Amino acid sequence: MNQIKKGDIVARKSYEKDILFMVKNIINTPPKKIAILKGLVDRIEVDSDIEDLEIVDKQTVNRKIETFHSKMNSKITETKEKRNTDEYKIGILSQNSRNKEKIITGKILHLDGDRKYSQKSYYYYKKLGLNAIVKNIPEYRQPRVIYRLLQKYNPDILVITGHDGMIKKGRDYNNIYNYRNSKYFIQTVKEARKFDQETNNHLVIFARCLSKLF
Repeated sequence: MNQIKKGDIVARKSYEKDILFMVKNIINTPPKKIAILKGLVDRIEVDSDIEDLEIVDKQTVNRKIETFHSKMNSKITETKEKRNTDEYKIGILSQNSRNKEKIITGKILHLDGDRKYSQKSYYYYKKLGLNAIVKNIPEYRQPRVIYRLLQKYNPDILVITGHDGMIKKGRDYNNIYNYRNSKYFIQTVKEARKFDQETNNHLVIFARCLSKLF
């Protein structure tokens, strides 16, 4: 069996190789090694006993990536087609007794703690024709910079995403302080709401973090 190292594309045998991962890091915890895994196309981050991993061949990796892009492109095409239906038309204006349709999408500001997903998000926003600004900012810094960014870009929609993980000694799953980044997401939303109250802009906020258990 090939020795698994950082950067390899692997799958977990105990999960029937359902998801492909890139090895982000390997931690020595004698008598075994633990690999920190990051989803190749799925937004997921987990840890695994290195003995449970198997390196995936390039052909399978390429097929998985092609399938993902194919599904995303199909969803984008479907979304664009729906924009042309009455259900998705907003802001109908009347001029010279004729109706003209104006589609309003609003300006989006998106903060993400992962560079790869920041780039991917920006790519798909553009394919959808959306007015989006995407910033790659680590989760712990997001509360510090969000107010200034809102002042600068004045968006209609704020999206906050990133990774999270339960600390090793955490036991209470309902306690946010047992997680690495949950408190930063909450602080970021509070700062955004503070800005919104001061400006009365009626900002729409979507905040989502992906958790992993150690």
